[in-house]
Amino acid sequence: MGTVFKYGDNIDTDVIVPGKYLSINDPQELARICMEGIDPEFARTVKKGDVMVGGKNFGCGSSREHAPIGLKSAGIQCIIAESFARIFYRNAINLGLPVLEAPEAAREIAAGDEVTVDVAKGEILDHSTGKRYTFSPFPESIMQIILAGGIKEKLLSDASKNNKKGGK
Repeated sequence: MGTVFKYGDNIDTDVIVPGKYLSINDPQELARICMEGIDPEFARTVKKGDVMVGGKNFGCGSSREHAPIGLKSAGIQCIIAESFARIFYRNAINLGLPVLEAPEAAREIAAGDEVTVDVAKGEILDHSTGKRYTFSPFPESIMQIILAGGIKEKLLSDASKNNKKGGK
């Protein structure tokens, strides 16, 4: 169960991690400055397992990976939105951060609500209101990336399994 941090439409990557920090590559440093322009308290109050909710076109702007890295490193377990910018969506999946398109949930879930998200089943339960939402679960190939913690981890795991089987 996680606490909801809610934002509106068109939250761009420069709001998530401002461009002046693009020289930072340490995920924990990115977590400390994440969302500072729109929510100065975010980095101090977010806890592992919390959930971010946005409106339409979440993650628009540049294709930088800093934004999903910062959110994941800050402890965000998943992002629920009405819609995502495609490059942000793909970057988040590649980093093992679930991004869930659930328009009704994104509109109705409020900041501070306590929610449980079951990514595999495609279910969100808002404990604050008792309302349950559904979304389309990820295909198996994407679930494997998320469960591995990202595409790099998935590929390394696959390579390790192949080596143990005697593959090259």
